[in-house]
Amino acid sequence: MGDPSGWYVGLISGTSADGIDAVVARFPAPGQIDIAAAQMTPWPDDLRQQIIAFARQRAQVNIDDVALLDARIGLKFAAAAESVIAASALPRSAIRAIGSHGQTLRHRIDLAPPWTLQIGDPSRIVERTGITTVADFRRRDVAAQGQGAPLLPALHATLFSDPDEDRAVLNLGGIANLTLLPRASGTVRGFDTGPANCLSDQVLASERGAACDLDGALARSGLVCESLLAAMLADPYFAQPIPKSTGREYFNQDWLQRHLALAAPIELADLLATLIALSARSIAHALRLTQATTRRVIVCGGGVHNPTLLDALAAALDPIELTSSARFGLDPDFVEAAGFAWLARQTLAGLPGNLASVTGAAGPRILGAIWPA
Repeated sequence: MGDPSGWYVGLISGTSADGIDAVVARFPAPGQIDIAAAQMTPWPDDLRQQIIAFARQRAQVNIDDVALLDARIGLKFAAAAESVIAASALPRSAIRAIGSHGQTLRHRIDLAPPWTLQIGDPSRIVERTGITTVADFRRRDVAAQGQGAPLLPALHATLFSDPDEDRAVLNLGGIANLTLLPRASGTVRGFDTGPANCLSDQVLASERGAACDLDGALARSGLVCESLLAAMLADPYFAQPIPKSTGREYFNQDWLQRHLALAAPIELADLLATLIALSARSIAHALRLTQATTRRVIVCGGGVHNPTLLDALAAALDPIELTSSARFGLDPDFVEAAGFAWLARQTLAGLPGNLASVTGAAGPRILGAIWPA
């Protein structure tokens, strides 16, 4: 499909919907990545609240509202692309393509047929930037009987594998996901373990009108309620075999309230401490079930800025070493955005972007659709 060399823009807004992560990256050789610029553009408050409300709502939504949101998000993604290109100081002609994940509104792999929906109109991106745009990466994998997620283990394997050490990559977004990287070119696997930040963020938004528990300070002051934690860890999702994926559609305020309704009243700090423990222990349990020989976990995503969560993870994973992706030259805040730059490159090169061993798809597939400049 053409020469894949050159620079690519990667764009994503994740489960937490904090903002649009954007990078300008190139991939000069297998296992290599160069980053020319990376930045995050926060969502305006009204748009973020609408995204979160739509993602949480289980009832039908108005199609006019969804279409309008799709257009608005597309324009914001286009602006984020233009901004990061300007920050890179590269001429626009140097950008081969933009890879846009968009914003997930629903991920309903539990239905028949399963489906997933990401919005952020790619036509608006290509019209505003004049740069070929690749988008809608997940639905082809779902159509091939896959989970549609996670999609970045193929890049993780390229960048972070080691022939002498079993490793895992842990992305701490709203949802946590693991990529398992066995030594000696073993089979790469990956899956969503469950909540990372999404439940804590929802509690803080509801109780304090805050976006998050900054540095995990309130959670650190609380005590874990072991009975509540045990009840939450008994949820069937944690015992479900891989491949599997999840999102706000499952781990949301309703899910948490069902557990709280059966528990004794709990102080906010103790609830946050318990949710930190839920994330840490579910991740550690999942890793030991699926790759007990892991020696190093490379961590990325917004959760790296929560020292309380990292401390809980270190304790739960001990003696496994916890290492930031920054040690390997890739800012933990922008691993996912770099991944969608890489996926755009794969698509334009006519190469598959998924790993069937991760998603459970019927085989390797070229992902996404191309909106030519």
